[in-house]
Amino acid sequence: MKKKYRKLPRNTDYSAYRHPRWWPTWLGISVMWLVAQLPIRFQWWLGKVVGLLAWKLAKSRRHITEVNIRLCFPELNEQQQTALVRNAFIANGIGLMELGIAWFRDPAKLTGMTRIHGIEHFKQALEAGKGVLLLGGHYSTLDLGGSLVTEYIEADVMQRDHNNPLMNAVMTRARGRRYGTVLGARDLRGLFRSLKKNRAVWYATDQDYGRKDIVFAPFFGIPAGTITATSRIAERSGCKVVPFSHFRRDDKPGYDIYFHPALENFPSGDDLDDATRINAVIEQEIRKAPDQYLWMHRRFKTRPDREDPGFYGRKRKE
Repeated sequence: MKKKYRKLPRNTDYSAYRHPRWWPTWLGISVMWLVAQLPIRFQWWLGKVVGLLAWKLAKSRRHITEVNIRLCFPELNEQQQTALVRNAFIANGIGLMELGIAWFRDPAKLTGMTRIHGIEHFKQALEAGKGVLLLGGHYSTLDLGGSLVTEYIEADVMQRDHNNPLMNAVMTRARGRRYGTVLGARDLRGLFRSLKKNRAVWYATDQDYGRKDIVFAPFFGIPAGTITATSRIAERSGCKVVPFSHFRRDDKPGYDIYFHPALENFPSGDDLDDATRINAVIEQEIRKAPDQYLWMHRRFKTRPDREDPGFYGRKRKE
């Protein structure tokens, strides 16, 4: 079914999804909408329950998370690593609840519990007039954090479309209400058009996209396949690359959004050096709240040498 879905073009017209085969997806979306109307404290509690269930039952994802935590935090003892894995599932369970808030509620109502740090760095970068590439990461606050950001700045976003066309339609329409333009992951022309208009574009490079156009740069000390597109985009457009992140607070419901100074002398002309800098910035942000990162992704599945043994215990597809 996934392969069939992927052949379908992006269609955000809900009238295209009246057939009974879409009813299960509509049911799931309805549940998301209902949960999104609940008080945020209850949603956090429910997210914790969902996360713990996934930690118990999603053995494959738990294994991937355990491997990533073991590789990236060798300084932690076994008990600490186990606790971090568990907390990562809890954080991402809460993030699932926040997805509904981002899609179906007005994030403006959460600005009272949101703190912005370093927005002057973003404004300074935008004054250069060449656009801003917002260097983000796959934190558990991905959608809600992004929605909250648009309460303070104007931005476009690049997204990988969902495999389910109806879910993708809901996601795209929801993001379209918050961002100026929702670009496809491969829509480089659209990206350059946005930058030419001196707009900011949310952009993430912290996943493993295979062997095409990558270098192996250290990420938590492990050689990780890292795309070089960021350097190409900055070189061609002259845009500023501004790292930013977003996390939920541990002590009480609330969120922190961080903007950092634009990367200086970027691109440098050395793809490996640029990728190393980018990974170091993302790593620095992750360490603020290690449990709030998407450790369920096989970040190190592509190895420097095709004959290198995989970390995750399964045959790799190149």
